[in-house]
Amino acid sequence: MTLPTRARLAAALGGRLPSPGQRIGLLGGSFNPAHEAHVAISREALRRLRLDRVWWLVSPQNPLKESHETEALDKRLDQARSLALDPNILAGAIETVLGTVYTADTLAALVKRFPRVHFVWLMGADNLIQIPAWKSWQELFSILPVAVFDRPSYHLGALAGKAARRFAHCRLPESEAGELARRTPPAWVFIHQGLETQSSTKIRAKRRE
Repeated sequence: MTLPTRARLAAALGGRLPSPGQRIGLLGGSFNPAHEAHVAISREALRRLRLDRVWWLVSPQNPLKESHETEALDKRLDQARSLALDPNILAGAIETVLGTVYTADTLAALVKRFPRVHFVWLMGADNLIQIPAWKSWQELFSILPVAVFDRPSYHLGALAGKAARRFAHCRLPESEAGELARRTPPAWVFIHQGLETQSSTKIRAKRRE
């Protein structure tokens, strides 16, 4: 890693680059806007997966969404940071430093730059349903272990969906979630939790009203 890139990555994460051996959860998305469900998933991940930190990867622009649907990156990033009050939850626009657009490329770049860090991809059950529409989605499961967190009304659809069926043989019991970060991918776990009903879509709709 070149020094300028390392410095920019550190700046994107509040000056806190990971140390070898740390367990880092990665929660990606538009955060348009960030909300309490993001916080709830992150706190649950820190506890259940025994993580050292969770990074919010605030996307410059979701390739599956129109740009006019998304607030400016600086505004979304500032709002996310104001909500992430836990010192172990760090929000940053890492993809602007890495020069990546698609999640699989972002994860591959992070693994290359921090080969001795144990990363885990975090996502809600709604995204497990949608993930077959993502570029190189099957490759994503081969790059990092994955933790899927229950969301209201998505439980059955997520576990019956294409991705869950494709990687059914790699699913771990929830009781082993604490060791997921050290598992060789593909490996994933479904986490049941108290269901937070907030969503960015609902918040935007309420604002429009």
